[in-house]
Amino acid sequence: MVEQAVPRFQIKPEEVTDVDVIVVAPHPDDAELGMGGTILKMVDQGITVGVVDMSDGEPTPYGSPEVRARETARASALLRLAWRTNLGLPNRSIQPTLEARARLAGVFRLGRPKVVFCPYWEDAHPDHWAVTEIAEAARFWAKLTKTDLPGDPYYPPRLYYYFCTHLRKPFTPSFIVDISDVIDQKLDVVRCYESQVIVGRPTEPISFLEQLKAIAASLGWFGGCAYGEGFVAKEGLCIRDLRGFLLG
Repeated sequence: MVEQAVPRFQIKPEEVTDVDVIVVAPHPDDAELGMGGTILKMVDQGITVGVVDMSDGEPTPYGSPEVRARETARASALLRLAWRTNLGLPNRSIQPTLEARARLAGVFRLGRPKVVFCPYWEDAHPDHWAVTEIAEAARFWAKLTKTDLPGDPYYPPRLYYYFCTHLRKPFTPSFIVDISDVIDQKLDVVRCYESQVIVGRPTEPISFLEQLKAIAASLGWFGGCAYGEGFVAKEGLCIRDLRGFLLG
């Protein structure tokens, strides 16, 4: 029997390779919901992106591990990710344990990203703010010496936060990415998660996808564009090319 090659979006954590950006997601679909448009634009511009799903996201009312895996594979292919991996933490009960911190720190050391994205820290979903805590601690642990972590010590230079929150309230971003030219592509990516965003979802007063587009329009208005995705930075930002002021 000829062994089938494993798609790069279904690799083991120890198989992670260098990328420019790593997006840390509590569940498959969070990266797409929060910053799918930004991922599409980064890949269009030659930036390599990997996604770390902390759990498989199941059980859910209309999903299963098999269904969710197929949906994730379709979304990953549309995003043209360099790779995607899953740390296998338990959905609904993710905790910021030392083991979880070490697993993610190992991914950071192997992937050596210039930028890490993780969920915004204020959220109704316990898994989401637990993952934020894990990501912040793993960023620090990744630089430690004299450990049994894989790879060489490395400290990701930048950590930004994206919005995939379950709270019905507005948040103030530090910066907004214009996704006007890829908004329809983002919605196509999100549609891959049919068991999560379409099946069983109410369509009145508007559908989930219409809500997502409306949120992008709101963020776009804040940033002076048609559709946007917002991000928060806890640390200071350094601007080296001042032409960005003229193009923004």
